[in-house]
Amino acid sequence: MKIISGQAVAELELFYPPPLDWQRMLRFFGGRSTAGVESVVDGVYHRTLRWQGSEGLLSVRQDPARHCLIATLHGEVSRQADAVSGKLASLFDLATEPALIQQCFASDPWLGQLIAQAPGLRVPGAWSGFELVVRTIVGQQVSVKAATTIVGRLVQRAGTPAQGPLLADAPWLFPTPEALAGANLDRIGMPGKRVAALQGFAQAVADGVVDIDAATPDLPTLRRQLLALPGIGPWTVEYTAMRAWRDADAWPGTDLVLMQAIARRQPELLKHAQQLKHSEAWRPWRAYAAMHLWNEIADAAGAARGG
Repeated sequence: MKIISGQAVAELELFYPPPLDWQRMLRFFGGRSTAGVESVVDGVYHRTLRWQGSEGLLSVRQDPARHCLIATLHGEVSRQADAVSGKLASLFDLATEPALIQQCFASDPWLGQLIAQAPGLRVPGAWSGFELVVRTIVGQQVSVKAATTIVGRLVQRAGTPAQGPLLADAPWLFPTPEALAGANLDRIGMPGKRVAALQGFAQAVADGVVDIDAATPDLPTLRRQLLALPGIGPWTVEYTAMRAWRDADAWPGTDLVLMQAIARRQPELLKHAQQLKHSEAWRPWRAYAAMHLWNEIADAAGAARGG
């Protein structure tokens, strides 16, 4: 992996309560990486980023012996390393205590078994809630791979070429809400209604109607505002809550993969309402239950499934 060098560099040590399943987290991110913005190579997560007017390159690797992640910031953004550290802790879900989740699911024969198989599984976060919702809208009714391809096209249509340190295969910054709302998305590979939903969401964020990346999310308000936008349903809202707003109890229960997984395990739970009632037993960690169910399928398939 070639890094075009820059002068300003900062390194952060981000400690976490073990275990942390770094390989499965990288599999999740890698399967959904935004072409031109993110990449996962040789056990390292990379992305270009913008933070409070500064740009730069982020690279993150694990130091398993010391139970920490090593994050390296290149470029102007390195001067704000201390401020960025909290964002990175959220991105990689470093504050979660695995023992609490294990305790919650210990009496559940299914979830208990899944946690024993992957005790360090976390809920991958999102650098940007806006970016995450864009991807979820694009991903409606298409495969993870197809969504990744289309988001890559969006970046080239509306993104900004990164300045300073960058990866040879990640030279873009993700589009701003204003840029995406005004971009020409003809022949982007999505139906017209989905394009309208995407640009309607971008305009709502640009206008301040939805504070998607609020520093302190008001979850009931954000859920209501996001759900009120055309083309956005409960799955997108709950998926955003679990990853961008760090709601550990978010439940994307209308996800087809989740519904099928639950029905295969417990055939009497075929309908969403039945599964929703059953999920009450997994509170207050339902987002982690969802991750473990997705992960079981991904392990079996050897691919990134779910979310």
